[in-house]
Amino acid sequence: MIKVVSVKFKSGGKPYYFAPNGKDEYQKGMGVVVETAKGLEYATVVQPECEVEDSEIVTPLKPVVRIATQRDEEQVARNRERRGEAMKTAQEKIAARGLEMKLVDCEFAFDGSKVVFFFTSESRVDFRELIKDLSSAFHMRIELRQISIRDEIKLTGGLAPCGRECCCIGCMSEPKKVSVKMAKNQGLSLNPGKISGLCGRLMCCLAYENDYYSEACKKVPKLGGEVETPNGKGTVVNVNMLKMQCKVKIEQNDAVSYHDFGVDEIRFMRGNVVMGKEDFGEEEEETPKDEQASAGVADGGGQPDRRPKEGRENREKRGDRHDRPQNSNKRDRKDNRGEKRGNNGENKTRREDNGGKPREKRDNGANGGNSRPENNGGAEHKKDGAKFNGKNRRKGDKKFRAPAKPDGATPPSGGNGGAPRA
Repeated sequence: MIKVVSVKFKSGGKPYYFAPNGKDEYQKGMGVVVETAKGLEYATVVQPECEVEDSEIVTPLKPVVRIATQRDEEQVARNRERRGEAMKTAQEKIAARGLEMKLVDCEFAFDGSKVVFFFTSESRVDFRELIKDLSSAFHMRIELRQISIRDEIKLTGGLAPCGRECCCIGCMSEPKKVSVKMAKNQGLSLNPGKISGLCGRLMCCLAYENDYYSEACKKVPKLGGEVETPNGKGTVVNVNMLKMQCKVKIEQNDAVSYHDFGVDEIRFMRGNVVMGKEDFGEEEEETPKDEQASAGVADGGGQPDRRPKEGRENREKRGDRHDRPQNSNKRDRKDNRGEKRGNNGENKTRREDNGGKPREKRDNGANGGNSRPENNGGAEHKKDGAKFNGKNRRKGDKKFRAPAKPDGATPPSGGNGGAPRA
């Protein structure tokens, strides 16, 4: 903890910390002379000696030189008197040069060695020649500083639309960031004339209660949204976030009525979340867990059907193959194996009737067929039973050549002699 003295250089300005000299006793509103980076300056005490955390100050602290004397007060008054004449002279010089800039205020240094002129402009201004004119007129150091429109109101002052002094002058040391979203959260009209201050920007006071409204707007329904009330369904026409109430328009039997309900008396959707009152009217009868489990047990597997109820009903209506009892595939495979075994048994009996020999394939040679190799001139067949020819030969297969015929050989009866079919 460090002892400091809090002072302000301007009314409504930012407070600064200085180190007390340990000799004087300070009081609120007392004038003091402090040492700054620009030299000696006159300031007003805002808070006498107090202790603050080390993290709140920037070291090393500049000291308070002395309490302002009568001579110091006269010097400050003399500088204020010179302000009017300096503003008039500077305005004439600006008009003579034809510069597009608006002179706002001027300030003399405490020792009278420098004067600072504040101005606003929509674009960058080349004032190098203007500085020469002003330095020849005042015979001191000249400084021109361009400021924003918010800073202009802070220097000139004025009354806000609420009838009080502007916040940037009276109670706000540093301007806060204000956005249109803050006005939306508070349910204000987005008319620029109603939410703008003297500077033409959004009013600074919109940020005062933004924390409350940003949380409250998440707990109330939106304007125009549908809600469920004890009197039926309706549409929200007005929301009061301070009282957490909303006005609902209900249409029933060709009659329109308006009712006020608390947020905890209605049910509505906020995004994908249902908020407000949970139940309206009679509650649905819940099926006991034992009955649900028994209803979902499959016929063959003995396990409950954990699929969604709606999907299960739809599958039952259309007779989906997936609704067969569990473990049915295993039984089907067993039945298929049994059938195959039965077929093998029949084949064995047929072989016994045929003398133990397998049944020969039917010969189609007599009908001009060529299913057997000897009836096709010794031509081979593919494994799948299709004929081999030049068209269905696969890439990489060797070209087929029929074996040479022996001398005097005659084609078998019923055959075509290996000649190609017409």
